[in-house]
Amino acid sequence: MSPILIPILALMIPIVAIVGKTFVKPWLDHRERALELEANKLAEKAAQYAAQTERLEQRVRVLERIVTDRGLDLSDEIERLRDQPPLN
Repeated sequence: MSPILIPILALMIPIVAIVGKTFVKPWLDHRERALELEANKLAEKAAQYAAQTERLEQRVRVLERIVTDRGLDLSDEIERLRDQPPLN
């Protein structure tokens, strides 16, 4: 090993540490924050889809009940459902 190589390496270690702390850490912090924001947006969108799915399932249950319940007068049931506020 060259005698000049040891001091060069000794000086490079703190320089790399300073550069890493100055430039790399803020970039990593920024990237982490951006990923958190994106995750929050995706969670909000998933909640909206879940609510929409629940409304659609309620509507399907009503339709299934109308179709499968032969004892009710169909037109009376439809009129009663029209008078109710919409589910969505």
